[in-house]
Amino acid sequence: MFNLNGVQYAESLGSAVNAGPPDPHVEGRERVALSREQVVATAVDLLRRYGLGDLSMRRLARELGVAPGALYWHVANKQELLVEVADVLLAEIPPPAGDRPPAEALVGLAVAVRDALVQVPDAADVVGLAYAVEPGGARALRDLARLVHDAGAPASERDEVADLVVHHILGSVAGQQNRALAASVDPDLPAPDATTEAKAFEVGLSVIVRGLSVSH
Repeated sequence: MFNLNGVQYAESLGSAVNAGPPDPHVEGRERVALSREQVVATAVDLLRRYGLGDLSMRRLARELGVAPGALYWHVANKQELLVEVADVLLAEIPPPAGDRPPAEALVGLAVAVRDALVQVPDAADVVGLAYAVEPGGARALRDLARLVHDAGAPASERDEVADLVVHHILGSVAGQQNRALAASVDPDLPAPDATTEAKAFEVGLSVIVRGLSVSH
């Protein structure tokens, strides 16, 4: 079992580390037929359709029509797979326009990241894991850190303020999705309003950006 944001999932992120490579005599043909891109793309599709709870290595192998061991020729373990999935989700976000003021570009990018992730079940958990493993791994997150500095954060504080922005995004996404899930199982609870949720996010983001302008 592994736990993300208090939710337990059935497969350990590091389980493949101890599993060792598959038997080449059993799975050699499957390894040749697969590619890393296919594995990651199918994982992204499973996440979009079913969420992280159904994104196990066994379920992924079944979706691809191979034995689970064949996957480990392409990704070392579940953690590496989820980092790759996060990269795909974030790669869909266009880079900020170079002609906008840094603070405005920062707000625009943060809103774009949130808008992209809130459509994908458990995206906050997946991107949060990737960010913990490699904070600068995804281009969108590198852009956020750069814009935080350009908008006024001292170089010595850039990474901490970038963390604040990223966690504000992920917290907003997770909160909206958790409220939607709660409402789906308890009819007495109100479903979250997407407009209200986005406005609350932007209010918090504006507080961060105003703080940057003061420190500039």
